[in-house]
Amino acid sequence: ARDRIQNGGTEVVEAKAGAGSATLSMAYAAAKFANSCLHGLKGEAGVVECAYVDSQVTELPFFATKVRLGRAGAEEIFPLGPLNEYERIGLEKAKKELAGSIQKGVEFIKK
Repeated sequence: ARDRIQNGGTEVVEAKAGAGSATLSMAYAAAKFANSCLHGLKGEAGVVECAYVDSQVTELPFFATKVRLGRAGAEEIFPLGPLNEYERIGLEKAKKELAGSIQKGVEFIKK
């Protein structure tokens, strides 16, 4: 079940056999995040979303985690909660992949 959740977007695209994509869910997520940013910028309390930010949650320079949004943007970055063995293994695999993507992004920005 976890793999189906992690690969849900890909599964939707494959099920549509190239006739569409998971665009609606991506648009919804973007609208929800933008709305939360606006609420935070207005000074509303307790606005928490997941965001890919410059952080020290892991040894990587950027990571996606829960953040509290406020007038100054991401005002608090929450640590990861306790992880079980399955999650720790998945995180280590993801960090290896993510490190390469981060490096490519950093190099691109420097150009």
